[in-house]
Amino acid sequence: MTKPDLTLYLAAPRGFCAGVDRAIKIVEMALEKWGAPVYVRHEIVHNKYVVDGLRDKGAVFVEELDDCPNDRPVIFSAHGVPKAVPAAAAKREMIYVDATCPLVSKVHIEAARHYENGLQMVMIGHDGHPETVGTMGQLPPGEVLLVETPQDVVTLAPRDPDRLAFITQTTLSVDDTADIVAALQARFPTIVGPHKEDICYATTNRQEAVKAMAAKTDAMLVIGAPNSSNSKRLVEVGAKAGCSYAQLVQRAAEIDWRALEGIDSIGITAGASAPEVLIEEVIDAFRARFNVQMEMVETAVENVEFKVPRVLREPA
Repeated sequence: MTKPDLTLYLAAPRGFCAGVDRAIKIVEMALEKWGAPVYVRHEIVHNKYVVDGLRDKGAVFVEELDDCPNDRPVIFSAHGVPKAVPAAAAKREMIYVDATCPLVSKVHIEAARHYENGLQMVMIGHDGHPETVGTMGQLPPGEVLLVETPQDVVTLAPRDPDRLAFITQTTLSVDDTADIVAALQARFPTIVGPHKEDICYATTNRQEAVKAMAAKTDAMLVIGAPNSSNSKRLVEVGAKAGCSYAQLVQRAAEIDWRALEGIDSIGITAGASAPEVLIEEVIDAFRARFNVQMEMVETAVENVEFKVPRVLREPA
């Protein structure tokens, strides 16, 4: 039987960012240096395939520091942790390595600087997300107020409306965040913004590629985990940019083929914690069912690289 023709648009950039690459490398180097088991507080990045692969090598994933023994190294995830976590590890004389993405650390430093200048922080982020929890935990309780929507700005009750600054989670939708920032600036004209955009380059680049691809495609698949903020934002961006069917899948096995019957084109991208092997798996699944013609939609070239902590580069 002749396969139907399909144009497959592949977004670039897509998949792993420098912060995710660094975090995974940190776990692998820790296992090489200290042997198994190495404990990791929270999923190192939000991707089951990656986490399962590191678990097979000897990483033990836990939710809290209390679940770790004192005599084994512990790694803090790329999303960042509240200040109390490394303080508790130091008190227990544990070996710990911080895999927080440097761009998340930048937001932490910014929040601390504003706090030292007497400003109360407003954080634009998702309640309960590990990055939000970690960033809010950099300052004492009550010093960071969380908003998720422009409507939240209406009910915000700061200590002093003229002494405010705002920061954002690094994995948000650029457009949605702009609406919240506009609401904050309208209500609090003196609010201080970030010195440089908090939403990270990788999040922005992947969203721009999706926008460029959306108008060309009948459908779009984003490869990523359901608990990955940046992956879910890509689905939303695709839908807003005019793609009538935009879905999140973790792997090829989750593709709803019935929903894709009759399509002539599909866009494929991946969240910042999804490895290229899963993208190839999805492309192969389409090749098995369609006569695929590939086209790249490239909107940026990324060459960012972050160094791993010095403790991993020193001899054991």
